[in-house]
Amino acid sequence: MSRSTPVLQAAPVAAPSRRRIASVAFASWAGASIEWYDFFIYGTAAALVFPELFFAAQDPLTGTLLSFATFGVAFVARPFGGVLFGHLGDTIGRKNTLVLALITMGVSTTLIGLLPTYASIGAAAPILLVLLRFVQGIAVGGQQGGVILLATENAPARRRGLYGSFASAGAPGGVLLANGAFLLVTAVTTEEQFRSWGWRLPFVASILLIALAVVIQLLLEETVEFRAAARPQRRRSPVVDAVRDHPRQILLAAGCYLAINLTYYVFITFVVAYATNDAILGLPKHEVLTAVLIASAIELFALPAAGWLSDLVGRRTVFAVGALLLGAWSFAFWALVDTGSIGLLTLGLVVGLSLLHSLMYGPQGALFSEAFSARVRYSALSLGIQVGSVVGGAFAPFLATALLSGFGSSTAIAAYMALGCAVSAGCTAALRRRVG
Repeated sequence: MSRSTPVLQAAPVAAPSRRRIASVAFASWAGASIEWYDFFIYGTAAALVFPELFFAAQDPLTGTLLSFATFGVAFVARPFGGVLFGHLGDTIGRKNTLVLALITMGVSTTLIGLLPTYASIGAAAPILLVLLRFVQGIAVGGQQGGVILLATENAPARRRGLYGSFASAGAPGGVLLANGAFLLVTAVTTEEQFRSWGWRLPFVASILLIALAVVIQLLLEETVEFRAAARPQRRRSPVVDAVRDHPRQILLAAGCYLAINLTYYVFITFVVAYATNDAILGLPKHEVLTAVLIASAIELFALPAAGWLSDLVGRRTVFAVGALLLGAWSFAFWALVDTGSIGLLTLGLVVGLSLLHSLMYGPQGALFSEAFSARVRYSALSLGIQVGSVVGGAFAPFLATALLSGFGSSTAIAAYMALGCAVSAGCTAALRRRVG
């Protein structure tokens, strides 16, 4: 008699209509945009106000380093979010798990906006800030897999690149919302008002994320592939099965994601601190934020184009070409930034972030989802992305600051970015497609 675990065979599920696929793609983009908004406003605040408000006992450079270190805490938390929400996503479904991640993010970000500063409660202020940033990391660690699978598992195989790119487009959408919020607040407040209470407004506004989570819960259905997948009645955690069945693929996915995350946070976070630092370039904050805003707006359109291109010529080809070109462009980017011209800085961001980075970030949803079997896909995909985010993006602004301090030149930062891109290009070439 067989002692194998019995398996429930799901009934065939009808393919979704084109209208439903489009609505799911929009929902995944909207959910990712607002979730990333919550995540990114922390990065902007870490560059602009947190060193003074939460690390006031330190000298300015040390305060900036500590502020960026707390930014990296969320990346340390992201694998835990990937494990937790990955387990839920492969057992109770993609949609319900995504809703829980969105609510977790909305609550934690709102609480950051209500935190007292170092001047009010002393050392307790940065401790609470770090704890809430850790919760943010857990939430985004669970959200990424959810929005990717919401889009790709409802899309026809020949269009997974295009529709999966809408989940990726949530990142520039979040940057636009985050930087737009700070630009608006700085425009309507004085410098003193902004540092006193204005910076809090973008954080408190994230309470709206909870409303979006409710809308997704009420209007969307579970993904087609999750409903159609055969699942055991009893089994170990899907995370354990994912590590057992796909260890090589998970590590390769992490390596692919390394350059995506590393270069992205240098582009949207570190460059803000670098360019606005009076001891380096001293450019006006609103001009640098506007440059990031322009590049992110263009990336919104470049990402679907890159996803569509990957449907035509292959995910790995588009991804690897993007990684190699971006590694080479890193040196030109910093040469443009160091001119002190806001126009050339903007050009560097448009080419590097909007165009070349999109060649990696656009196809990544389809590339990663096709690398794992459906029954453990949420867990495996989340682990790969979040491990890559720790190695690549966790301390990218912190390490860039340390490299600048140690070598006294942005060339060291360019070499750091190029090395990450080379690693990701190699991992992409080794990653294999495995759907089912």
